[in-house]
Amino acid sequence: MVHDTKLYDLLGASPTASDDQLKSAYKKMAFKFHPDRNKDPEAGEKFKEISDAYQTLSDPQKRSIYDERGMEGLTGGGGMGDAQDLFSHLFGGGGFFGGGGGSSRPSGPRKGRDLVHRVAVSLEDLYKGKTTKLALTRSRICQKCNGRGGKEGAVRECSNCKGQGVKVTFRQIGPMVQQLQQPCNDCNGTGEVINNKDKCKQCSGKKTIQEKKILEVHIDKGMKDGQQITFPGESDEAPGANPGDVVIVVQEKQHDRFKRQDNNLATEVDIDLLTALGGGQFAIKHLDDRILSVTIVPGEVISDGALKVISGEGMPSFRHHQHGDLFIKLHVKFPEHIDPEKVQYLERALPPRTPLPKFDKHMHLEEATLSDLDARQQREHARGDSDAMDEDEDGPRGVQCAQQ
Repeated sequence: MVHDTKLYDLLGASPTASDDQLKSAYKKMAFKFHPDRNKDPEAGEKFKEISDAYQTLSDPQKRSIYDERGMEGLTGGGGMGDAQDLFSHLFGGGGFFGGGGGSSRPSGPRKGRDLVHRVAVSLEDLYKGKTTKLALTRSRICQKCNGRGGKEGAVRECSNCKGQGVKVTFRQIGPMVQQLQQPCNDCNGTGEVINNKDKCKQCSGKKTIQEKKILEVHIDKGMKDGQQITFPGESDEAPGANPGDVVIVVQEKQHDRFKRQDNNLATEVDIDLLTALGGGQFAIKHLDDRILSVTIVPGEVISDGALKVISGEGMPSFRHHQHGDLFIKLHVKFPEHIDPEKVQYLERALPPRTPLPKFDKHMHLEEATLSDLDARQQREHARGDSDAMDEDEDGPRGVQCAQQ
């Protein structure tokens, strides 16, 4: 359950939106309110709010904090320069609307991309808690060449792109000029070139090597579907950048007996007619393998579909582990046959039958017998239900308006 949806509303996105959907929503709103395109005096402030919202929600760790605690869980903020930098990064330069744009302030080493893994977790594990291991392969800076890719001095700046890794081109769109950036073909976007003979033998000039890593993932009691577990700095390494995070997203498996409702649980139980009328017991196997023995007191009549509750037997809350409630819907199973000789005992125990109403003495009373539907009657009955539904939706069939 998302605590606050203000940032999602600014982007016009759902709280369940994926990373790609958030990015698409941000692009749409950023184009609409960019100060170079929208002359509304309030467009600049709106553009800043939209960009700040995307900067928060595009960071998995910040998004998790915001979803759980809202704006109160976040500190700090960005200015207009941050919004322009973000817009330039996503749209390939700040000159889309004809201006130079951009910010000249130093930004320090960039952060690498986060690795996101989704882990399917049973309701039992979310009830009891569990520690599981996750094996992943990540990039690590080559220790033999210290991330240079080759011998000392063998790596040279690409002359084609001047070490930028990209080639900048311009395209005229009516009165505006669009600035496009494309990876340089000579250096494959790295900004550097190196002769094959001088490449590091361990990493083959790639500067990084692949390494297997085992992470211990602790699934705490009460965690919910979509909740995230973050391992800071455990993502891929790259020269000149800080490693990103490994983000584990919890996916709750559907259960065959219980349905989760926040910190409560719901289940359905069948009981026989004797237990419903005269009391008895039934059992529920809980998520931690305990057996709950439930007693229906004699004299309490349970109707079919009755809803009951066992307090404190629901899901534990996250961190505090305070249990919610267990809701039970009871279904009464009627016997298929009763010995006619024993009906007299039912007559003694149950309230008397409802007598037939009194009819006018001139009316003719005729005996009728109930029987089960045969195959033809079942088909006709089903067709009648279908016709009735059509009438409810479109009005009675065969009735047409008079034409003048």
